[in-house]
Amino acid sequence: MKKPYIKKFSKISEFTVWIVDGKYIRKNLNEEFTNCGQHYEFVFIPKNEFWIDKERQPGEEKYYIESMLITNHLMAKGFSRKEAIKKADAVERRERANSMLMKREVKLKKYPEKLINSIHKKFLKEYSKKVKIWIVNGEAVRDLFFIDFTEGGHDKVYSFIPENEVWIDDDLKLDEIKFVLLHELHERALMSKGMKYEPAHKNSSEIEYYCRKHPKELNKKLKIEIEKNNKL
Repeated sequence: MKKPYIKKFSKISEFTVWIVDGKYIRKNLNEEFTNCGQHYEFVFIPKNEFWIDKERQPGEEKYYIESMLITNHLMAKGFSRKEAIKKADAVERRERANSMLMKREVKLKKYPEKLINSIHKKFLKEYSKKVKIWIVNGEAVRDLFFIDFTEGGHDKVYSFIPENEVWIDDDLKLDEIKFVLLHELHERALMSKGMKYEPAHKNSSEIEYYCRKHPKELNKKLKIEIEKNNKL
């Protein structure tokens, strides 16, 4: 099996940090792999390695490495994934608070409309009807609103996303946007009809994974989900 390594990024303690092909991992190993991962979250990652998805907008690697160091250490000691991530997120949040981007965006918090406009990067008109699809500044979203925002999200899950909007992280590779959009729209439609997040997310991950394996069916299924959301 092809290995997803792209390049060695750094060495920290006993861990080698690799930049990897996240699209390959999501298609062939686990569709839940997002920005980064370590062995105790994904058993296919060697114990002495940290993996970071190749970013279209680099600059957040230091946050991911710090987070993985903490979660790896705690999970190795027996902490649950949820407990370890909670502790790692607290540290990462403090680190992000010191970033120049965070300081610039915080000034806009007094002006919510300007803040949202600064996060919006590109309007995807071809996929937007009643529900508006935006490429957004993912780092700003993680800094300001939710540190675990990855790939995409919508207004039925995140209160900071305006009504009738779906956000796609600008770190996502261009050829993965439609797979993630399919997931988010399918999930949004299910939750709009009363389904809880966990089963809606699981169901949406299944349809996303199916289309990653059968990409010829993607456009047809995406069109169906756009129409579903348009009728809600």
